[in-house]
Amino acid sequence: MNSISIVGAGPGAPDLLTIRALDRIKKAEVLVWTDSLIPPEIAQLAPENCKKIKTSTLTLEEILPILIGECKKGKKVVRLHDGDPCLFGAISEQICSLAEAGIDVEVIPGISAYQATASTLKKELTIPGIVQTIVLTRTSGRTGMPNKEDLESLAALQASICLYLSARHVEEAERTLLKYYSPNTPVAIGYRVSWKDEWLKTVPLRDMASVSKQRGLIRTTLYVISPALKESNQRSKLYQPAHKHLFRQR
Repeated sequence: MNSISIVGAGPGAPDLLTIRALDRIKKAEVLVWTDSLIPPEIAQLAPENCKKIKTSTLTLEEILPILIGECKKGKKVVRLHDGDPCLFGAISEQICSLAEAGIDVEVIPGISAYQATASTLKKELTIPGIVQTIVLTRTSGRTGMPNKEDLESLAALQASICLYLSARHVEEAERTLLKYYSPNTPVAIGYRVSWKDEWLKTVPLRDMASVSKQRGLIRTTLYVISPALKESNQRSKLYQPAHKHLFRQR
């Protein structure tokens, strides 16, 4: 069966690509890439003679014939997505349509923006005794959300919330979050995290919307709302001398 590689490009920095992702890009004969969300430096890692097709202006109905046609010519086709293609990557409909055309896919994960943001800040998002849950979500926007997953329901958990695709609705998001989180809760605002023009700042929740507006943020922005972003010396049990486990007897 013919096959296409759906590859996660990570948050932006070329050196945050996985080894497997880099291998597929370097072997690509056709690269169909999300140019509005992926730095050109990553596409340039493909061979010089690779056909590179940008998708920022294309619909799924225009992308699929390209993928299918090039694959059936026997070409090594890479469909390059930003971040991790399994998170807000719209790959499900692509995989289904490719399967109908007799084409299999492999999916290669990528580092997501929330991971790059936390590591840049040198923060752990799951601090024992403070927060142990991470919610990856977005605001409703034009594409809507299931009723049971509205931001108010998720905010009630008071977990570490990572808001994607939400900069245009940041004022509404702030109002909702303030019902459940302290106004002083740290919020990391990350614009194009790990790109050359990265902008990353931690502000109190009460300032999330105003700072976003001041910076003119409308896209490629991630919000991480979490009490774990506060300074903490809270220890986990795992490395405490009194804690017994399979590899360390008390």
